[in-house]
Amino acid sequence: MSLSPEALATLSGVSTATITTVLLKKGLRNIWMRGTKPLRPGQPRLVGPAFTLRFVPAREDLATPESWSSPISTRTAIEAMPKGCIAVVDAMGVTDAGIFGDILCARMVKRGVAALITDGVVRDVEGVLGTNLPVWCDGFAAPPSVAGLTFVGWGEPIGCGGVAVFPNDIVVADQDGAVLIPQALLDHVLAEGSEQERMEAWIVNEVNNGAALPGLYPMNAETKARYAATKK
Repeated sequence: MSLSPEALATLSGVSTATITTVLLKKGLRNIWMRGTKPLRPGQPRLVGPAFTLRFVPAREDLATPESWSSPISTRTAIEAMPKGCIAVVDAMGVTDAGIFGDILCARMVKRGVAALITDGVVRDVEGVLGTNLPVWCDGFAAPPSVAGLTFVGWGEPIGCGGVAVFPNDIVVADQDGAVLIPQALLDHVLAEGSEQERMEAWIVNEVNNGAALPGLYPMNAETKARYAATKK
């Protein structure tokens, strides 16, 4: 799926923290992908549909340098990535084998991929940073992926950081990490996310003006009425 420019603009103004709150109210507690930290501090918030990739534990007959030339390889998967997608990679939380390095990330940039998100790590970190591909991961390591993982496919449901990710689910990533918006709840987040941001900004302003928290956060009836009056 592709996101409309309006949806992209709206979600670009909604933090991952806010999204977790909005979806918590719908009963979703497990949407934040553990281990997804920005590789470069200050990376801007990014939004896009998930393009999923999956690794399994290394098996010596499959996890070899020769496998990089296989039709089922990360190289082939990258050529299938559509412009604007966010590559979400299930690396099983393995942190001693880098799933992607500078060459693969450079190709992703050329293909217009928006970002790479994984619960694993990258390698060739200086080169990866040099590509300017935004990356959220759990660090970096020198060994290649085949030292600890076997790549098995793309375009299927995966688990990343303990979160179930389906192809084309919406991913939002910022300084707090990466969160997932199920396709079926996208319209709800679009409708509620901006209002949640506006309300919390109003609350922060009240706190800065000396207001006490009881009755303000969460709002009691009187506070809700005062806040409602600011929207008229």
